[in-house]
Amino acid sequence: MSRVVLVTGGSRGIGRATAERFVALGDKVAVTYNTTAPSGDFLAVQCDVTQESHVERAFTEVEEKLGPVEVLVSNAGITKDGLLLRMKEADFVDVVDANLTGAFRVAKRATQSMLRARRGRIILVSSVVGLLGQAGQANYAASKAGLVGFARSLARELGSRNITVNVVAPGPVDTDMTRKLGDDKLKAFADLVPLGRVATPDEIAGAIAFLASADAAYITGAVLPVDGGLGMGH
Repeated sequence: MSRVVLVTGGSRGIGRATAERFVALGDKVAVTYNTTAPSGDFLAVQCDVTQESHVERAFTEVEEKLGPVEVLVSNAGITKDGLLLRMKEADFVDVVDANLTGAFRVAKRATQSMLRARRGRIILVSSVVGLLGQAGQANYAASKAGLVGFARSLARELGSRNITVNVVAPGPVDTDMTRKLGDDKLKAFADLVPLGRVATPDEIAGAIAFLASADAAYITGAVLPVDGGLGMGH
């Protein structure tokens, strides 16, 4: 049965791969983008998740064109790396606002129709960094760790309405963002991973699609690491 799926931050990388995975499954898919609209077999809606008015407008457009959102993948996020003593307060606040409070905004809006339908799936994209920490990424790690507590609280609130809330925690992934780091740094990341390589975006998309599938109907409040063993389940 075709569902309405919304993927935030779906213009490239993990978000784009996730959108394409759901399209291949026969779902009606919408993606949000911030600046440049992506092309594909999905509905693209402009949305800055740090703006409540943008979130409301994006959901209204998706509902009018596709129907109520049944599967939400909260993937939009940013990085502003820096060591603690050099990090500006604005850099910390901006990352938490986009990555954590942004997830709150879209989850809150998606839950409205899910509660009426008495079913739904919410998947939040965190990071192994949120579980292990990383020097120079205190803001990013804090925001991604916060998603775990947020998801588990929602899982307790919404479980009686047949709404599951889970987290995917990727390790290093081959995306435009990581390629900018250069080959040497990518190799250093891969050397830390027991499987000896970084993930493809589609491998993360597969885990997200699983948590939205019928096979995962009894899974909620879980954190699924997709990190090649880097975090060893943590």
